[in-house]
Amino acid sequence: MSAVTERPAATPTDPATPAPRLGGLLRAELHRFRSRRFIQVLVGLTLMGFVLATVIGLLNLGAPSASDLAAARAEAEQFVAEQEDFREQCLQDPGRPDGVSAEEYCGPPLTLEDIGGEASFLDTEPFDLAGSATDGALAVAALSAALAFLIGATWIGAEWSTRSIVALLFWVPRRMTVIGTKVGVLVLAAALFGVLTQAAWLAMAGVLRAFVGVDEALPDGFWSTLLQTQGRGVLLTVFAALLGFGLANLVRNTGAALGIAFVYVVVVETAVRALRPRWDPFLLTTNALGLVQDGGLTLQYWDDQAPVTDGPQLPVEYFVGHLQAGLLLTAVTVVVVGAGAVLFSRRDLH
Repeated sequence: MSAVTERPAATPTDPATPAPRLGGLLRAELHRFRSRRFIQVLVGLTLMGFVLATVIGLLNLGAPSASDLAAARAEAEQFVAEQEDFREQCLQDPGRPDGVSAEEYCGPPLTLEDIGGEASFLDTEPFDLAGSATDGALAVAALSAALAFLIGATWIGAEWSTRSIVALLFWVPRRMTVIGTKVGVLVLAAALFGVLTQAAWLAMAGVLRAFVGVDEALPDGFWSTLLQTQGRGVLLTVFAALLGFGLANLVRNTGAALGIAFVYVVVVETAVRALRPRWDPFLLTTNALGLVQDGGLTLQYWDDQAPVTDGPQLPVEYFVGHLQAGLLLTAVTVVVVGAGAVLFSRRDLH
């Protein structure tokens, strides 16, 4: 009679269990990501939104003719002349108080540039690429960041709701490898999504400029400024996707993650700006704008704790630059994603 020693079955968290190669896991996760119907629909709706916005722009904007420009300029010059007449009457007013300068009491002379030129008097406004490109890139960055947050949250939240992530650990028992691969796939996908939305904006702007735009030379440094803004917009999209992923991984639910984000942006930040304006430079949306906006963001707020002086009380200015915004968003993202990863590697999943 011989004794037979049976080896106990390996558990999903057993480090001795052989794991598949990282390349196979990465390919599997890429396939799982691009196969998600929700993500496919979301990307499709985003592209359809750009097409619809282009059609609306073509219908509501128009390239003015030479006669339209001449008529608009004449109307603008007439408006400026009328305002100058009112100013002359103000200057000759005998009731003007002493010790007050003419510009303080009657205002400075009005020019065409002050009222936006003849473009403000056109019945159909043309598309101005030079004036709209950077603002459009900012708006697209905000849109893509919001959608990327949703993508990141549902990427991991759906696996928690269906418990498929538990089944995945029977194939790849090394939890940190699993979560790290998912984060890597999400970073790649978010960057591609950010590039896609910014490219769609460039295509939309090109179509509008060709058909209903102002045919003028672009200013020096236009493309470098625009592309840098778009690049920072792509970076913001990656941050948003990771924050959505990390938050949903912490609470194990997509809806709860979205609810927390909504309460933070709408309630918490609004209350902080109203009750503690000195904390505004450290809010996430403030730093998101400071990261993407060309030249950073300058905040102005009234400091109730500032010492009282005899002179006029001036608002406090605080500059949120690209570096500060990037470092703060990086720190918050690392904390949220890292906390979720640590809990994922230690807590019971059953």
